[in-house]
Amino acid sequence: MSAALLRHPRLISLEGGEGAGKTTAINAIHACLRAHGHEVVLTREPGGTPLAERIRALVLKPDEAIAAEPLSAEAELLLVFAARAQHVRQVIQPALRRGAFVLTDRFTDSSYAYQGGGRGLDAAWIADLERRVVGLLPGLTLLLDVDVETGRARANGRDLWPDRIESEQDDFFQRVRAVFRERAQQDPQRFALVDASQVQQRVAADVVARVEQFLQNGEGA
Repeated sequence: MSAALLRHPRLISLEGGEGAGKTTAINAIHACLRAHGHEVVLTREPGGTPLAERIRALVLKPDEAIAAEPLSAEAELLLVFAARAQHVRQVIQPALRRGAFVLTDRFTDSSYAYQGGGRGLDAAWIADLERRVVGLLPGLTLLLDVDVETGRARANGRDLWPDRIESEQDDFFQRVRAVFRERAQQDPQRFALVDASQVQQRVAADVVARVEQFLQNGEGA
């Protein structure tokens, strides 16, 4: 990883493909951190601020006036990083400076997976944007890993109106999963790989155990 990226011990991200069960897991982590007496800022990407949420809507669920216009992969990536720049400066950095934990549903790893793996954009370009726009790495990234068929079956049962990303084909999500797993293998000190094919309660228990271990090791200090 580039020396320009600061790995911050109080920034925790949750990653995974569609239907991995991130909502249940992140709520369990939030409760765990609060039980240890920590202030926790719970947030998400794309989004996290009013402006970033507007960008999220442009990317995922555009209104009728622009929905018919194809969104290029390059424009998608830049919009996501525009939202992330606002998110980092308005929410994440202030919270970290005052000593709070920031728990985010997705962070820059999702750009490598979705826009890099899924859309086929150059990972070096994403890395350059990460250095220039973000400058932060999570101290802990929990990757909820589930095979595409299982994950999509769950998502299809949950989402009556899938967004632009959720409407992609299986091969897109296979590439996304491959990049997530590759990044976890490349940075095992940061990533914790969790089997998300289990029932949600078991997944939640596993992620809490990983967070408890992280705290016990003093890595969130």
